[in-house]
Amino acid sequence: MSEFVAELELDMDIMQSIFGQYDSYIAKIEKELHVMVLDRGGALRIKGAQENVAKAEKLILTLADSVAKGNPLEEQRVNYALELTEEGEDIDLDAMDGTCICHTIAGKPIKPKTLGQKKYVDAMRDHMIVFGLGPAGTGKTYLAMAMAITAFKNNEVERIILTRPAIEAGEKLGFLPGDLQSKVDPYLRPLYDALYQIMGAESFQKNMEKGLIEVAPLAYMRGRTLDNAYIILDEAQNTTEAQMKMFLTRIGFGSKVVVTGDASQKDLSAGTRSGLDVAVRVLTKVDEIAFCNLTSKDVVRHPLVQKIVKAYEEYERKETRKTSEGKTREKGGYQRNRKR
Repeated sequence: MSEFVAELELDMDIMQSIFGQYDSYIAKIEKELHVMVLDRGGALRIKGAQENVAKAEKLILTLADSVAKGNPLEEQRVNYALELTEEGEDIDLDAMDGTCICHTIAGKPIKPKTLGQKKYVDAMRDHMIVFGLGPAGTGKTYLAMAMAITAFKNNEVERIILTRPAIEAGEKLGFLPGDLQSKVDPYLRPLYDALYQIMGAESFQKNMEKGLIEVAPLAYMRGRTLDNAYIILDEAQNTTEAQMKMFLTRIGFGSKVVVTGDASQKDLSAGTRSGLDVAVRVLTKVDEIAFCNLTSKDVVRHPLVQKIVKAYEEYERKETRKTSEGKTREKGGYQRNRKR
């Protein structure tokens, strides 16, 4: 196979960003796309098979355009763009860069980092009820919190209500001392962490004392009607059918609801059907409700987390296939025995 060469003229600062610290980004591009990238006096030379060079050229130009528009180049962004390139999909970084939800207390912009997250954010803007489904690290809860806080600050809603079922994740915590808040805090800590980061502890405490922000276990939603509120139900895979129905029927006028969950991480007792699984089946055809399925592609934590999620997805697919084949064989054997 003959070697193909392409040359790109890039600004020196942009080139440094694309190469990354200790050339880590460019080394990853070289390894994954099977090309060699060289800096020749300010000109970028890409060598390899023609198809691979074309992919690398397109990827580098896309990243360069993003950097030129003032967007910092991070490892997650390089990995995501590289994955889309390898799969032959279009890399539309502009769609994500133009969607800033809000800023953290430290001034960092919060915006979708993948196309799946972008669709999720758009769904939250356009629908009254949204189900955000997907594995850990896809930003389901964090983006929902950012949307809720933005709506609250813009006076689109009067309060924020955050809730999740109080179920131990495989461990028994026993009797916890203290008042109600002390007892439920361990279950709701991830919600507090996101609130502190986006709002700041002082602003959160003030609004909490005024009753404008409420963090409570799902059991305390029963009997209430929630008007003019942004309501987030987190860890919904741990709800029962009755709890999910109860929650969805609490919604009043002027409210928005986001339900987040990961069907692969249930902590329910054996034999208990997940309210999230049932809701997905029952409500799929309701036009006003959006279902956003995030995947391992949308994981924005450490790259190793993405690999872990992919490995488990592959393992679970194989196990499901084995179970299905086993049941088919058992059924076939049963039918043959009946004929005898």
